[in-house]
Amino acid sequence: MPEVRTRFAPSPTGGLHLGGVRTALFSFLYAKNHGGEFILRIEDTDQSRYVKGAEEYIQDCLAWCGLTPDESPTHGGKYGPYRQSERKEIYRKYAEQLIASGHAYYAFDTTEELDILRSEAKNENTHAVFQVDASTRKKLKNSLSRSEEEVNAWLAEGKPYVIRIKMPENEIITFEDMIRGEISNESNLVDDKVLLKADGMPTYHLAVVVDDYLMKITHAFRGEEWLPSAPVHIKLWEYLGWKDEMPKWAHLPLILKPDGNGKLSKRDGERLGFPVFAMNWLDPIKGELAVGFKELGFVPEAFVNMLAMLGWHSGEEKELFNLQELISLFNIERVHKAGAKFDFDKAKWYNHEWIKQLPATRLSKDVVQVLSSVQVEAQEDDRLNRIIDNVKERCTLLTDFALQSAYFFESPKEIELDAIKPKWNSDKYSFFIQIVENWSQVTNWNAAELENTFKELASLMNIKVGELQMPFRVMLVGGKFGPSVFFISELIGKEESIIRINHVLRLLKTEL
Repeated sequence: MPEVRTRFAPSPTGGLHLGGVRTALFSFLYAKNHGGEFILRIEDTDQSRYVKGAEEYIQDCLAWCGLTPDESPTHGGKYGPYRQSERKEIYRKYAEQLIASGHAYYAFDTTEELDILRSEAKNENTHAVFQVDASTRKKLKNSLSRSEEEVNAWLAEGKPYVIRIKMPENEIITFEDMIRGEISNESNLVDDKVLLKADGMPTYHLAVVVDDYLMKITHAFRGEEWLPSAPVHIKLWEYLGWKDEMPKWAHLPLILKPDGNGKLSKRDGERLGFPVFAMNWLDPIKGELAVGFKELGFVPEAFVNMLAMLGWHSGEEKELFNLQELISLFNIERVHKAGAKFDFDKAKWYNHEWIKQLPATRLSKDVVQVLSSVQVEAQEDDRLNRIIDNVKERCTLLTDFALQSAYFFESPKEIELDAIKPKWNSDKYSFFIQIVENWSQVTNWNAAELENTFKELASLMNIKVGELQMPFRVMLVGGKFGPSVFFISELIGKEESIIRINHVLRLLKTEL
């Protein structure tokens, strides 16, 4: 059995959608599950849609997800180049081969002429769609309808042309999909796709077949929206004499809107308030920023785990899997045919579970960055790790660490006094005056010692500990949140704890 070789072949036209990352993920998992290789190929033949920075963005997204290609434009490899724009001359050779074998033809109709025919077809029948196929090609200007002399004259004078595939008539084209089983199409319903454009660049149809052949791709994963193109690609593999080497295909189900009604789009994310791109994407043309999962506060472990479960099932009861576990468990037979509804609440659940599970040493760099974004300085050290371990259960997103840990590094800027005022009285005021005096004498400043002295004084003054802990919490952190108040006090230190208590006591003095 040949070595398994899969590829992810995105176009550098903008941000990387959830569906694109999932295609890369499934392709990666399948290759690694079979001990094979995963290739990144940049399909940039449509230069009119090329967006500067998009290729680097795609590679950054894959790196963040941990999907490292074995071969790519930056990693190199024995089947390069890995940018289609750098393989331009390769494609012409095969396009001309198809013409010579009678399976393709030169077409000289201009875009304007074809647009007129499409418009006329619509005017005659609102449901009619003009296409170039066996029923229309003889009426157009091409090497099938014109004499060899006329065609050669046009070619000699440099008349613009494209090369189109000549699709067969009255043929049922069948292939076996790894997910959907046998799929059949009528050739009469498929138009003569352009293979080579007037600028000499190939279209997706020719380039994907030639590149998959030359790069020895054995299994090709792509979205189900490419199913209508499958008959063209099957005939190209056949016409070029490579049918026995055609990769096995897996057309992945769509990622659907939360209500299940249609494919999830960037616009849906904007409307419903969640990202659909892996990382922030700043459109250099429109200047619009699309927020990514990474910048929103997702850890890559959760993002990848969540994506894997959109349209695939492990067969196990648990839902949390790291990348190595996904590799070992991935089975194409467990990929669903039906579309998968995207559930942002479920995505956040994955993130929360992963944040709880990850060690502080893994999260510390991210937390430092989160704190820096709110102008709080922190360092990756044991103190920060202790803080992370004590607050991470309260964090759904990495950005939540700003609220949940900033008060360890600086006094709260706002104090939620309204949480204290309703049950504030002179006895509680006296308690905190006394605890400050007691704690100022403490030499062994740790949570256990602080809790003991706190409870002893409360008992002595006949006040319930529960009625004192909430005001104490607000004094330290500014609100009713955070881990153990005594842990907080230990970490911020004696001097800072006393300063914060006294500050709030001054604010509450007028309430007595």
